[in-house]
Amino acid sequence: MPLVQSFKKHSLTYSLFIFLVGLSGCQAVRTPSRSPGVPLPATFINRTDSVGIGDLHRTKLFSDPYLVRLIDTALTQNPDLKMAVQRIEVARANFVVSQGALLPSVNAVAAAGFDRYGRYTLNGVGNFDTNLSGNIDNQQRIPNPTPDFFLGLRSSWEIDIWGKLRNRRRAAYTRLLASQEGRNLVVTALTAEVARLYYTLLALDGELNIIEENEALQRRAVELVNVQKDAGRVTVLAVQQFTAQLLNTRSLEGRVRQQIVETENQLNALLGRYPQPISRGQTIENQQLPASVVAGLPAQLVRRRPDIRQAERELEAANIDVAVAQAEFLPSLTLTPYIGLNSFRAATLLNPGSLALGALGGLAAPVFNRRLLKGNYAASVAQSRGAYFAYQKAILTGVSEVVSSLKGLENYRSVADIQTQEVAMLKNAAVTSNELFTNGYATYLEVITAQRSVLDAQLAQIDTKRSQFLSLVDLYRALGGGWE
Repeated sequence: MPLVQSFKKHSLTYSLFIFLVGLSGCQAVRTPSRSPGVPLPATFINRTDSVGIGDLHRTKLFSDPYLVRLIDTALTQNPDLKMAVQRIEVARANFVVSQGALLPSVNAVAAAGFDRYGRYTLNGVGNFDTNLSGNIDNQQRIPNPTPDFFLGLRSSWEIDIWGKLRNRRRAAYTRLLASQEGRNLVVTALTAEVARLYYTLLALDGELNIIEENEALQRRAVELVNVQKDAGRVTVLAVQQFTAQLLNTRSLEGRVRQQIVETENQLNALLGRYPQPISRGQTIENQQLPASVVAGLPAQLVRRRPDIRQAERELEAANIDVAVAQAEFLPSLTLTPYIGLNSFRAATLLNPGSLALGALGGLAAPVFNRRLLKGNYAASVAQSRGAYFAYQKAILTGVSEVVSSLKGLENYRSVADIQTQEVAMLKNAAVTSNELFTNGYATYLEVITAQRSVLDAQLAQIDTKRSQFLSLVDLYRALGGGWE
């Protein structure tokens, strides 16, 4: 019976609680405004490819198994990629926190305290008068000081009338998606950087081979000119010039060997390991470029490129933040219900008659000194505009990089064809100069010039070959390839 009576006594509290919960169902969610779209060109440099190489898996684009293994190793061991994964975990944790804000917080409470009421206070007079009543027994008499014991549950619940908490959850989820795109961006950049360094290594190997071949030819030239000096056909100046050329080539060899070491160490750092030799496949001269390279359409670039997708998610989250900042100016409804055992005597705390429950609902709205809310709203609007410009910049950068890489592939291909002819011609000229010098029809300076020209042209040819592959890698990265 005491429980039934207690329930009747709190019927008004129950009615208020049900009314406030019902009010929470009538929500006016503030929908974030959308930013204007960014116009895109119809095609890349008048090309209408339907599918670009960005949709290819890296094993389909890169035929060198050594390169593929290096990329696979980097994707499992690279420290930057591991940090990107942890950023995703942070964003996921923030999303869980935002979900919890929609639910009531319930705390188990065991509390004890006391109050000593003054003789001339409302509670003091009331308690004194109550103790004189014949309707109460000794257990109900109120002592002074008055203890207060509570054992039960207390809760606090903000009702999301305006969709503020839901929008916060939505913004947190959108940033979680943005962090996943950030991880994809690291994968794309990592794949491209490993390929760039690998092809740079192959190019340096090619330069080293060319230098060593020319060094052998120059040593024979020094031997020959020494014989001619002994025969009185040339002066010591010729010997000095040929020897100086040989020394210059040897110094060039030392610089290339150091560049190889530095490039290998950079690549090992990406692979998450200490310096060690890097295994290579075919030479760069034997590496094959795709017969045709397609880029797709700019609309596909927006769909695939991780930095653009990340910027788009960040823009969406920033717009949601503006709606949240607007909702901060509106009244917030908070419920604080409780249920438990409450008594001013420890001996009666566990008595069923000590059951107490209640709920308080209140609306609170900012009235004075709203500078904090105004400043927060202004900052949210500015961040939203900044996010839009960042999104716009990401698209402009992406389109520009694709066009540059496409043009690079086209231009370097024609340069390579011309340089092949140039190297063949200069080799013939070097042979001719040697024959003429032996027969006395050319000076030693002409021979030195011819040999140096061959070396420079061969090194330039290797560099052009490297530039072709780097343009291919840059195009693959610019199109958002490599992260799937």
